[in-house]
Amino acid sequence: MLVELYSPSIFALGAEVNRQTMLRWLSSDHQKIRSDRKQLEARARRLLQSYLTANEWQKRQYYQAIAGAASACQPGIDDPSLSNEKLAELAAQAATKVVQVRDRKAKDAHDHSAVLITDAYATVAIAYRRAASAYTADKEMEQLGTAAVHLVTIANSFKNAESVRSPTEI
Repeated sequence: MLVELYSPSIFALGAEVNRQTMLRWLSSDHQKIRSDRKQLEARARRLLQSYLTANEWQKRQYYQAIAGAASACQPGIDDPSLSNEKLAELAAQAATKVVQVRDRKAKDAHDHSAVLITDAYATVAIAYRRAASAYTADKEMEQLGTAAVHLVTIANSFKNAESVRSPTEI
C-alpha cells in the first residue's frame, strides 16, 4: 500500500509538530523576556538614559565600558555552522551571567564605576538578545533592545576609531 504524501493525516501530523515546536519556541522566548525584565531591563534603561544626558567625556566612559563588555562576551567559537542568531544568543547568555555574578558580589551601590560596568553588561545582554530575535513577542523590550544595539554599535565604532588613531591624537 502506497501512502499519499499529501494525505490529510500526514498534513495534520506535520501541522501538530510545527505547532508544538512553535509553542516551545514562544515559551522559551517568554521565559527569556521575563528573566531579562527582572535582571537586566532597569540597568539597561538607566545606562541608556544616563548616556543621553552625558557630556562628551562621560560618553567616552560609556563607550569604553560597553565596547569592553561586548568584546568580553564574544563566544570565541569559530564554527561556520552556527548562525548569527545562535552566536548572539551565546553572547547574551555570557553578558547575563556577568550581571548575575556582579549583582551577587556588589558591595557598594555608590561605586559609580562598578555600577557602570554592570549596567554596560546588562545593556550588552539586551542588545545581543535583540539581535537573536528573542524580543519579537514584546514590542517594549524590542524597542529597548534596538536602542541597546545602536549604543553597542556606536561604542564599538568609537573603540575601533580610537585604536586606529595615533597616541598623540587621543
